[in-house]
Amino acid sequence: MTWKHFFTSSVGKKFTMGLTGIFLVLFLIVHAAVNCCVFLNDGGKTFEQFAHFMSHNWIVRILEIGLFAGLITHIIQGLLLWKQNNAARPVGYYYNQPSKNSTWYSRSMGILGTLLLLFLILHLYHFFVDTKIALYSGDKPHNLYNEMKIVFSNQWVVIAYLAGVIALFWHLYHGFQSAFQTLGINHKKYTPIIKALGLGYSVIICILFALMPIAFYLKWID
Repeated sequence: MTWKHFFTSSVGKKFTMGLTGIFLVLFLIVHAAVNCCVFLNDGGKTFEQFAHFMSHNWIVRILEIGLFAGLITHIIQGLLLWKQNNAARPVGYYYNQPSKNSTWYSRSMGILGTLLLLFLILHLYHFFVDTKIALYSGDKPHNLYNEMKIVFSNQWVVIAYLAGVIALFWHLYHGFQSAFQTLGINHKKYTPIIKALGLGYSVIICILFALMPIAFYLKWID
């Protein structure tokens, strides 16, 4: 089997999803850690220092290219798998009890992934585009902290972000253990540990991401 055949096969798509999924899991840890600097409530000074480092360090910027490549690959492979799975069973069984065979969120990964894609577009529009324009145009550095204060003063934006975080939780919870299973780490001794780690990781990451817009909107931080 050639590499092309492998990565276009069902097994290859799942392997790519698992590998890129773990990469994105690690990225979210870094992203959440930087975001947590806003809770120091020092007027965004510490947060802006880290944000400046992340946007100007050449190693980070190279990793950023890899991140977007991995993200795009993850999205494309996920959509292809969703389409492939739906095409494989165009008509449901006469007698089918999906709730006994799988969880609702595992059956809804396509929908959850689509919601996350829309959330990602909204997030990039608010906090990525203007920063990069200021960086490459040579203008005065964009104050991301002040931008967050403005964006999260809008009630509907906060609600949209919280909805995105809810979708992210279920996507992470299922995807965390699925990634390890796809990569062959599937054993009755280790699977419960991986599942518990996945739940803990998903809860902590999503609470941190949810607290940020809430804290700005309710003016817990200034």
